[in-house]
Amino acid sequence: MIITSEASLQRIVIHKSGNAGREEGIRISKAELHLRDEVKDLLTRYFLSPFSKNEYYNLFHESDLQLNEVYHFATEIFEDQQSFYENSINFTRHLYAKSIHPMIKPGEFYIVYFKDVILDGEEVDAIGLFKSESRDTFLKVYPTDDNYLVEHEEGININKLEKGCLIFNSEPEEGFVCAVIDTSGKSTDTRYWFDEFLKLKERDDDYLKTREAMELTRQFVSNKLPDSFDIDRPAQAELLNKSMKFFKENDNFKMEEFVGEVFADKEVINTFNEYRKDFEAERQTKITDDFDISGLAVKKQAKIFKSILKLDKNFHIYIHGNRDNIEKGYDNERNMNFYKVFFDEEN
Repeated sequence: MIITSEASLQRIVIHKSGNAGREEGIRISKAELHLRDEVKDLLTRYFLSPFSKNEYYNLFHESDLQLNEVYHFATEIFEDQQSFYENSINFTRHLYAKSIHPMIKPGEFYIVYFKDVILDGEEVDAIGLFKSESRDTFLKVYPTDDNYLVEHEEGININKLEKGCLIFNSEPEEGFVCAVIDTSGKSTDTRYWFDEFLKLKERDDDYLKTREAMELTRQFVSNKLPDSFDIDRPAQAELLNKSMKFFKENDNFKMEEFVGEVFADKEVINTFNEYRKDFEAERQTKITDDFDISGLAVKKQAKIFKSILKLDKNFHIYIHGNRDNIEKGYDNERNMNFYKVFFDEEN
């Protein structure tokens, strides 16, 4: 968890990076900025408030971590803060070199050094890399002697950070712990920030392990199970509910205990284990057999673990409990399927 209430902005420099494909060039500031405290507070809120997710990443490189440019420059700054300005230029040149796609916009590039950021209970320094590519129009209203004067200016909306990365001085041997913001989504033209400039991979922590195990289960129950066994939608919903119940009620995940409690049937368990191998190979991941369950990951996955029967465009049936209380049938007179639902009382 990231806590920024006590964080302080120590150093900041702003450069500008254009589109390299259009040869727009870069604009390098001659020195760091020296700001009034109230401006520092505004910028700190602008930079740090969007980082509320608990999804972390590591900088990486396929052959040698030292060849990741962002990792190399960040390491030099953490080891010697006097190299901050010099490496801010290095960051900017690297960003420009990766800004090739025709849809990439020019914008101000902020390099910031923070102190006293809390990461999972530990107080650490952090380097912030932020880019603003859009301008908003703001109205300025001034009172005059007997009326008002209205003017407009273009500027940056401090409530809308577009691209950002916090590199925490934690776990340097793993590529530092990083948190990322990119409001432009995951389309091909915008992934340059994540994949090309920063070059990140998901951090191998309990959040990731929990999410991957839950996604494996959801896809198995929703996609593989109906192809291999005679199972209807209410039975699928019951299995999803049982798996979600396991993740919510346990602090630790053990694969053998999980499959025994949720699936029970030996043949289903064998099919699940085979499907797991295909899932791991396709996603190039490894589902861990034993880990501490992340409550935050469970909460997020719960949004897509909903057990819903969608019946044409007329009804949705949410199934939360006993599968025996719902029966499927066919009405010959209407030539239509139906579900019969049993209940004790109506709320």
